[in-house]
Amino acid sequence: MAKLKKEELLEMYRKMEDIRNFDNKVNQLVRRGEVPGMTHFSVGEEAANVGAIAGLEKGDLITSNHRGHGQSIAMGIDLNGMMAEIMGKANGVCKGKGGSMHIADVDAGNLGANGIVGGGMGIAIGAALTQKMKNTGKIVVCCFGDGATNEGSFHETLNMAAIWNLPVIFYCINNGYGISTPISSVMRTKHVYERAAAYGVPGVFIEDGNDLLAVRETMDKVIKDVRAGKGPVLVEAISYRWYGHSTSDPGKYRTKEEVDEWKKKDPILKFRNYLLDKKLAKAEELDAIEAASHKAIDAAVEYGRKGPEPSPESAFEDIFTE
Repeated sequence: MAKLKKEELLEMYRKMEDIRNFDNKVNQLVRRGEVPGMTHFSVGEEAANVGAIAGLEKGDLITSNHRGHGQSIAMGIDLNGMMAEIMGKANGVCKGKGGSMHIADVDAGNLGANGIVGGGMGIAIGAALTQKMKNTGKIVVCCFGDGATNEGSFHETLNMAAIWNLPVIFYCINNGYGISTPISSVMRTKHVYERAAAYGVPGVFIEDGNDLLAVRETMDKVIKDVRAGKGPVLVEAISYRWYGHSTSDPGKYRTKEEVDEWKKKDPILKFRNYLLDKKLAKAEELDAIEAASHKAIDAAVEYGRKGPEPSPESAFEDIFTE
């Protein structure tokens, strides 16, 4: 990986702060009844999200999943519009029609989160086929969790991407659980990335998905290969969600000791300590970034609260396109 400039390092730090602070704030709003519908959080997976996306170029695309807040923020979505969307307001990025599980920002390269497990995979290879046919030089990153790897869509699209040699990265953030089911109990292979061999494509393993620079370095290499026309790759990064599957899940299938052990591997603290130890940033700079993040998210909440409710007539808009 080429040496990153200080501005790039601090931008990645800011995005990780934004992901955590945004989701912690949304969690509070859910408890207060200000957020309708299901909500899933990326807290604990900040490095796996930011590190994977930071090396993309303008014009590259992603598809996301139900736990997609982190990927949306990593892609540079407007925090005001995203918060308003989650609050169901007409000034949201999807006009209040998508909510938490269907955040999309096509202009920023995010083709959308998906409430259907594995639902973004077909969209991803369709987008990748478009890039190949139009020779755009752009690639697609298809983001999903470990639970999606036992869906038929995973195997079908990975096979199709392989035989068509599409410019797509299948990116699995493995947090160990499909809702309450340990991945080890529903898959005989030890790791998800090993499944790539069945389709004749490379499988890449990121053992520590909480190490931002390890994720960034690995994904930069994969992105370079895929952009060069070498075909699809399956990447697996090991991380952990601190909260339950969703706001309705107390997570009783996990022990407190297990969760606490993973919290010791806090990806934000890990990167902060790296920046300080290497004298790449001062504590005051990082504290200022954290404070600015909190301020921006508080402003986003007010933006959402002041937003209008969608009109009944808007239910019949944005259905067709010409």
